[in-house]
Amino acid sequence: MRILRISIVLVPLATLWLTAAPAWAVNRDLIQLQTQVQQLQDQMTHMQQSFDERMGVMKSLLDQNTDNINKATAAITSLQTSLQKQQTDSGTHVDQLSGQLQTLNDTLDELKARLDKVSKQLEDMQAAQQNLSTQPAQPQPPQAPPPDVLYNNALRDYNAGNNDLAGQEFAQYVKAYPNTDLAGNCYFYLAEVAYRQGNYQEAEKNYDLVLQEFPGGNKSASAQLKKGFSLIELGQKSEGIAELRHVVQRYPHSPEALQARERLQKLGASPSAAASRPQ
Repeated sequence: MRILRISIVLVPLATLWLTAAPAWAVNRDLIQLQTQVQQLQDQMTHMQQSFDERMGVMKSLLDQNTDNINKATAAITSLQTSLQKQQTDSGTHVDQLSGQLQTLNDTLDELKARLDKVSKQLEDMQAAQQNLSTQPAQPQPPQAPPPDVLYNNALRDYNAGNNDLAGQEFAQYVKAYPNTDLAGNCYFYLAEVAYRQGNYQEAEKNYDLVLQEFPGGNKSASAQLKKGFSLIELGQKSEGIAELRHVVQRYPHSPEALQARERLQKLGASPSAAASRPQ
């Protein structure tokens, strides 16, 4: 009789244990699955934050996330199959787990949609980058050397008789540095190069530019003297004589005034307009 009572007690306990074991296994698998989904969500958040500055790394993360999703989907499928087999024994508890699984499936679908959106953005950025790389690059204008280097190079070539090269360098200087103190000197040497080459019209223009734009420069006396010489060479004798007389009047003790007097004497003209008037 006592053995019969013990058997009656043990049978329900064994039945309870057999039904609880599968549910415990399901809970463990569910926790693992939730952990995997949480890891996927964390990876997605990190990937979106660093998208703009780590495009290459993001592509690798996308591949990893896709693999993880596939693994999670496979795990869900396997778990669903197991739950279907245990449905008869598990009853109401399995129904609850099925609802949780549906929620997890919805979360996975949302993650997949976000991954597709990020992948599309990545493809668009890569396409835009390829379009930029295929466009012809616009040539950048050459940078001028520093002003002192450029001026010294031009002056060295001028003194060496390299007129064409010196002219190019002086022209480059006034184009790149038009407002420096040496710009007036460059215009003067441009006039000198033209004068050497017999281009008296161009020379006269640049000498006059020195006088008009840089009247206080150290080349003013020389520019006015050579402007007078250029006008005489162009056949404008009276205008040239007037310029030479201005040199004598404005800079009476300068070497330029001495050269102006010598040229006036050769032309038979007096150093001043008043002295040339008949008595």
